[in-house]
Amino acid sequence: MTSPTPTTPALSPAAPTTDGPDAWAAVAAMTLCVALLIAAEFMPVSLLTPMATDLQATQGQAGQAISVSGFLAVATSLLVATVASRFNLRHVLVVLAATMLLSLVLVAEARSFPLLMVARALLGITIGGFWSLATATLMRLVAASHVSRALGVMYMGNAAATAFAAPIGSYLGGWIGWRGVFWALVPLAIINVAWLWMSLPSLPPRRAIPPSRVLGLLGRPHVRRAVLACMLGFAGAFAAFTYLRPFLEMRSHVSVGALSLLLLALGAAGFVGTSAATALLQRHLFRLLWTVPLALGLVTLMLVWVAPQWLLVAGMLALWGALNAAAPVAWFNWLAREVPDEPEAGGSLMVAAIQLAIMAGAGLGGALLDHVSIDATFVGGAGLLLLAAILAARPARMQSGR
Repeated sequence: MTSPTPTTPALSPAAPTTDGPDAWAAVAAMTLCVALLIAAEFMPVSLLTPMATDLQATQGQAGQAISVSGFLAVATSLLVATVASRFNLRHVLVVLAATMLLSLVLVAEARSFPLLMVARALLGITIGGFWSLATATLMRLVAASHVSRALGVMYMGNAAATAFAAPIGSYLGGWIGWRGVFWALVPLAIINVAWLWMSLPSLPPRRAIPPSRVLGLLGRPHVRRAVLACMLGFAGAFAAFTYLRPFLEMRSHVSVGALSLLLLALGAAGFVGTSAATALLQRHLFRLLWTVPLALGLVTLMLVWVAPQWLLVAGMLALWGALNAAAPVAWFNWLAREVPDEPEAGGSLMVAAIQLAIMAGAGLGGALLDHVSIDATFVGGAGLLLLAAILAARPARMQSGR
């Protein structure tokens, strides 16, 4: 059968037939929430060394702060579609944003490693819940023909946070400390809670979603294969990404100032990757699903090879950032195109898979760093990325009805 494209009405039967300024204001509020989620989730990447020192933990253990948020995100992702189907979706999203605000305050006040883990667990609830519901929410906010554009706008929040959170966090951390960096996010989170409340329309529940419906999607062969490929890709990327700072410090011997510039180059390239992926989606979606992890794996290996030459490292990091930003855009558009009948359940399954992969990738990378070497961390990540490319390289098997 022919798969519906992002421009066909089959994408979302419940989507509005027209768009208005209010709908796009809500999309903008969701974009800010995405930016804050990405900044909060991965800020420890740029602050890993001082956080580990202050909390008397190893860098590998500090990296697990990302893993624990992933663990709670997995659990929340699998349950949120069922829970949210009983409440007004507007209220659910606002509560999730408020939970992120609480997490930021607790991280900034954490005086022990266990308390940091609790705070990160709360963040994981927001990550799992918000991302699971995001695609389905956009499909209710804008017309079916504009869903792809709305996803592209939302992922610009992802790109912006990736571009600026790590370098700004690294730079400000040297001036106000890592706690001050997290406190700086609190006012933005307060604004976001208020903006979501004011801009989101009432989104009453439409139908009950039993828990079995989420995992039941794995009974579809194309979904099962896509989820596995997606997981391998994200696990490989985050096995390396989580430990970029120790890699650059140990292998490239960069200063804090140079580290900030290199992370900025990586993040700024995310705008290019997001824009390019959005432009290519309609005609080349299935090609992106395997070429992106293939190229990302090769670039990850190249980083190990050119590590002592920081100019080459800068170029490789920019390319890495562009490719990494393209991956989620491609996968969530795959979700909208290939699982149009179950957007809430499909979003829950996809986010659970991604967060489980991030948790596993960060854990694997930390274990390799602590027990083997930083090079082993990057080689292991590259291996997972190449496996993802191999699995996704047969587009026909990633489509419904095949």
